[in-house]
Amino acid sequence: MFPWRIVAILACGLLFVPVAEANRREALSIEADYSASVLIFRVGRVSLDADLGTESYAARAHVEAAGLAALFTDFSIDSDVEGVFTDAGPRPVNYGHIERTGDKTRIVGVDFNEGVARSTATPAFSSWGDPPASEADRTGVVDPMTATLLLSELVSVSTEQPCEGSIPVFDGKQRYDLNLVSRGTDTIRTRGYRGEVLVCDAFYAPISGYDTEDWPEPGETRHPLRMWIAPIADGAFLPVRLHTRAGFGGVTVELRSLALQ
Repeated sequence: MFPWRIVAILACGLLFVPVAEANRREALSIEADYSASVLIFRVGRVSLDADLGTESYAARAHVEAAGLAALFTDFSIDSDVEGVFTDAGPRPVNYGHIERTGDKTRIVGVDFNEGVARSTATPAFSSWGDPPASEADRTGVVDPMTATLLLSELVSVSTEQPCEGSIPVFDGKQRYDLNLVSRGTDTIRTRGYRGEVLVCDAFYAPISGYDTEDWPEPGETRHPLRMWIAPIADGAFLPVRLHTRAGFGGVTVELRSLALQ
């Protein structure tokens, strides 16, 4: 799999929205920039803007090929989500992304009315997968950006086993689970953060909505996405480094700058 595509999967899967405890009710705005690299070569850039209100949340993100990868492809994804905080945790209302590859553009939107995700795509997908995501598959799921907010219930220094559990995700076509395993704590230094972090592995488990040629190989799913998650404000956490060994050379995404309001 080409490096820039892995960057997009990493970002869309877990990066976009900061982790925040479900019972936290202080408003917080975040602006963050990340850089993605393969070995020593920069291949992508990710930017995040998120507003966590007292009852609702909204976030926007941009992913683009950069550095070495930009020599080979013109690729970007713009994503956004709006949702509400409930007693059961964050729940999306609507989610969408615009994916551009060269001169091709596709717009995907997902509505979560009554707890069932329903999506549209323009232009339409030639196939919704084999098998496509059924209504049962799309019930009780969250979008990729809200998936990070749900980590708040699983990543907490106050729990005996932080970062344990499974999150059901639907991105508008593909349905998958993120199975989490705690790896303890660590101290790291990035350009945007220095200090103690929680370390968490997320294993990607495809369920439905994949075309035959898109089903991951077993070797691709045995390597987790490792996240280094830092406390950035009272009751709020944010991934400051992500890494996967999947693909050529593996991909690392690191926080470069962070602004809080």
